[in-house]
Amino acid sequence: MVLYASVVALTYLTSIAGAVAGPFHGYSSLARPEIKPWPHAPGGHYPVSPPRHHGRYCFVEPSHHGGDDAGKILSAFRQCNYGGTVVLDKNYTIASPLDLTFLNQVDVAILGTINFSGDIDYWKEHSFKYAYQNASAMWKFGGRDVNIFGNGVGRINGNGQPWYDGLAVDPLLQRPVLFLVDGLHGGSVTGLRMDNPPSWFNLIANSSNIVVSDLNLQAVSTSANLAKNSDGWDTYRSDSVVIQNSIINNDDDCVSFKPNSTNIVVQGLNCNGSHGISVGSLGQYPDEFDIVENIYVYNVSLSNASDGARIKVWPGAFTNFQSSLSGGGGSGYVKNVTYDGVFNTNNDWAIELTQCYGQKNLTLCNEYPSSMIISDILFKNVYGTTSKKYDPKVGTLVCSDTSKCHNIQAHNISVSPPSGKTATWVCTNLDNSLLDINCI
Repeated sequence: MVLYASVVALTYLTSIAGAVAGPFHGYSSLARPEIKPWPHAPGGHYPVSPPRHHGRYCFVEPSHHGGDDAGKILSAFRQCNYGGTVVLDKNYTIASPLDLTFLNQVDVAILGTINFSGDIDYWKEHSFKYAYQNASAMWKFGGRDVNIFGNGVGRINGNGQPWYDGLAVDPLLQRPVLFLVDGLHGGSVTGLRMDNPPSWFNLIANSSNIVVSDLNLQAVSTSANLAKNSDGWDTYRSDSVVIQNSIINNDDDCVSFKPNSTNIVVQGLNCNGSHGISVGSLGQYPDEFDIVENIYVYNVSLSNASDGARIKVWPGAFTNFQSSLSGGGGSGYVKNVTYDGVFNTNNDWAIELTQCYGQKNLTLCNEYPSSMIISDILFKNVYGTTSKKYDPKVGTLVCSDTSKCHNIQAHNISVSPPSGKTATWVCTNLDNSLLDINCI
């Protein structure tokens, strides 16, 4: 049941909502938080979303006994589209695909919990499918001027455990992304907790002018089968995105700038257990031209990770990386990327740049240099400690050919291995005069 609030019925509906569906958070919690990119923003200015109609609220009464609420939620969005606010303040279950890419000037207050069903067989057949890296999704948001907020109490539960256990049996299991933004132009995602995604937490695709702030992402398995590929945020074919002031505990990239990500700021993140804040992987698909340009990563902390700052591209020929991921032979470029203020704690590499992503046979990889050009890269103000894995080496910057990397700089780098020995760096096919590090 969708409860629609008009100005006249506002007080009455507050009491009805509380009586029918449990405690109500109050109308003060329905006010969209004022979130601004700070201290950095792409281009220095971000569009401001106008206020919503004060009397248009659509509440959703959840089904009994955990029934599928996707249809009711869809109805609420249709009623409150063009100027209203959809309120999800109870416990809901989504057990069928939900396409919300038609939205325009709507706010979404997630003040309860959204749970996704763990029916693997159903989702394998009915999720939204994407060609890129076999991505899929159980729901997706898109349109113009959409703000989704949880005010620190909203939760999205991906119910990932069946997927973690299923992947251990079937390594080709296609697992959905927990939260997909596809074709959204202008909007925000703020103040939410996200738990246990089947695969990636967030994918921002084909979108622009998006702010993500104050999220808490946690991927924790309760069995011996760990959460896999739980990227925090992936950007793809998107421009002008800010990801800031958030916490993540996962096993894969904290943030990944995938193909055609431009004008993106990442700042104020605390990442644990990840594969770093990564450009790429790029060049995976032959005949595709990948671009990552104008990226600024500022004031981030990474701990217990494989990498802190990372740039990863595929070699110039197709290879089989693993059963569910293979590629190489694509072309393109990475340009104007800055990592400024990266604090490492027990990371294997403080900085990694590789053009042989996923390759064990580096001799073969070097026979097929990457077709990706990497230029105008700056690592500065990088601090902390590495793990003992490569001690005393603390970082690696390896280009497949001197013609593939230009103007790669590193300044004010202070990273120590746990042994206390002098830190060393692997530097290959670079202009070492631009690197204020101890290259070997």
